[in-house]
Amino acid sequence: MRSIWKGAISFGLVNIPIKLYSATQQSNLSLDMVDRKDLSRIRYIRINENTGQEVAWENIGKAYKLNDDYILLDDEDFEKASPEKSKIIEVNNFVNEKDIDTIYFENSYYVEPEKSGVKAYALLREALTKSGKVGIAQFVMRTAETLTVLKPKGNVLVLSKIRFAEEVRAVDELILPPKSEVKATELKIALTLIDQYTHEFNIEDFKDEYASTLKKVIEAKASGKTTKVKKHKISPHKSQDLMEQLKASLSKKKAM
Repeated sequence: MRSIWKGAISFGLVNIPIKLYSATQQSNLSLDMVDRKDLSRIRYIRINENTGQEVAWENIGKAYKLNDDYILLDDEDFEKASPEKSKIIEVNNFVNEKDIDTIYFENSYYVEPEKSGVKAYALLREALTKSGKVGIAQFVMRTAETLTVLKPKGNVLVLSKIRFAEEVRAVDELILPPKSEVKATELKIALTLIDQYTHEFNIEDFKDEYASTLKKVIEAKASGKTTKVKKHKISPHKSQDLMEQLKASLSKKKAM
């Protein structure tokens, strides 16, 4: 693995030099865009809006539009905004993980200590494990402030990026049913149905079945085989009565 960020975790007055590695990867198939006529790959070209000429990567910069004029920024400008946050992940808040709504979670990264930070890394990891708490920290990565959760997972510390509150949209514009729509008898059966489908969570039980099936379709097509597409229609239940649908669901589960 290649590290994507280097810096330090600050825990009180303790600094732990670390590297970050992406903890996840995509399970979906990598598909290229091609020209249907001759299957040549489509290449994107960076074009100057004014001249129509292609621009080389080394000549591309980042700029902010201020009063109709672009202000060109360089690496020093981003560091000037917050030099300490560009190098330090300061953990100064500890909370119960269950208090963080899952809607806020994004990407996760593995944290690896540099040689000089091994002892302090182990201490922080064990302290978090014993306390049952997770750390909250902010730092700057790729020119943007990042809010994160730091937690132990076995022997490794995992840093998970979470969204700021203002990044989650409000639900005011959605038309949602009131609680009064739910009947007590229907709720009782729905709870029973949930109990029947409840078991201990194991992430290994869930696979990317679509990617696996799509690969088989691709391999069959490459070998000249033709496969029929199964038409799938969302057919409504024979009865429009919600109670009957719930009872039928219970019977279906028992028969499995």
